[in-house]
Amino acid sequence: MASCRVCRGELREFLDLGQQPVSDAFLEPDELDNEFFFHLQVAICGSCTMVQLVEEVPRERMFHNAYPYLSSGSAGMREHFERTARQFLATELTGPDPFIVELGCNDGVMLRTIGEADVKHLGVEPSGGVASLARAQGLRVRTAFFEESTAAEILDDEQAADVIYGANTICHIPYLGSVLRGVDTLLKPGGVFVFEDPCFGDIVAQTSFDQIYDEHFYFFTATSVRALAHRFGFELVGVERLPVHGGEIRYSLARKGERTPAPAVAELLSEEESRALGEVATCRAFADDVQHIREDLVDMVRDLRDRGRTVVGYGATAKSATVTNFCGIGPDLVPFICDSTPAKQGKLAPGSHIPVRPPEAFAESRPDYALLFAWNHAGEITAKERDFRDGGGRWIKYVPQVYVD
Repeated sequence: MASCRVCRGELREFLDLGQQPVSDAFLEPDELDNEFFFHLQVAICGSCTMVQLVEEVPRERMFHNAYPYLSSGSAGMREHFERTARQFLATELTGPDPFIVELGCNDGVMLRTIGEADVKHLGVEPSGGVASLARAQGLRVRTAFFEESTAAEILDDEQAADVIYGANTICHIPYLGSVLRGVDTLLKPGGVFVFEDPCFGDIVAQTSFDQIYDEHFYFFTATSVRALAHRFGFELVGVERLPVHGGEIRYSLARKGERTPAPAVAELLSEEESRALGEVATCRAFADDVQHIREDLVDMVRDLRDRGRTVVGYGATAKSATVTNFCGIGPDLVPFICDSTPAKQGKLAPGSHIPVRPPEAFAESRPDYALLFAWNHAGEITAKERDFRDGGGRWIKYVPQVYVD
């Protein structure tokens, strides 16, 4: 029986999404024979309630020089990170010689605003390609995985940090014990550790099972984050709901006794208890809903194909790997996926081997339907692709259920 990576408690599996590829490992046609797969199963800890994957994918397979995801690729996310930076500048970075460290800074979309304000900063980013994009903007970035030893090196080279921040990063790291010890090493007395990641409560409410893939090892709740914090000498002192990526929570941790928890913390903990998010029965009911979505989506796409309708994909996201591989959707049902990321274009989507084409192919092909994998950016996408709707095209969506829009 597998045990919890945080507290060693007993894990209770509730969802099996089958054999899955590395979600961002887009392939050249001659690379198919060497593709890596793993078993994507999700479980909840019976002790600390942390929801997590059962099998860990080696981090070097996911985060490397060719990692294709760019945080600045969405206008909505660029605005989000600029607001985040300005919030830090107005609150936590107002003292003498302030210093912020961002874990998983990607292409520097958040740190850019910090740098423009002439505030000392450091990004820690293991993927060399995106780290180089951040450096090209004049940002200070260390190419490394953050852990306890990394924190000690940064402290020796720099100074203690007022803020340590991570966006869509902390949930990627199985070895959270080393991360929290590193935060304790590097964080200034009175400082704050802030991270934002997908919210398990929203995943359950929306049945957004495609948030589950190799990079997302943990699925946090305020309850499980509080237990994690206490284990390493911290307290959960702040929570904030965020509308990005289909629903996230921004958590703020401080050392015990250094800050007073905001009222929102108790409110969210109470809400999670009333929804029984820490109960395996709730998780298994969610898994049943996932199975229904798979059946409905496959039935719809097959029926459209059989009636001579064309369906293409929109957004070669990491999430799309979970959907296509779990549902068995390949080029016979969806002949290609359009995506604006140059590094993905001309390649094959992981596992499903659906070709990825640039956005121009979307307008040129004039499909009848588009399967929206990037549903968390639906407003931005549908506004950009207004001609598709005006020409009679329809969007297929599967969150929170399968429907045509």
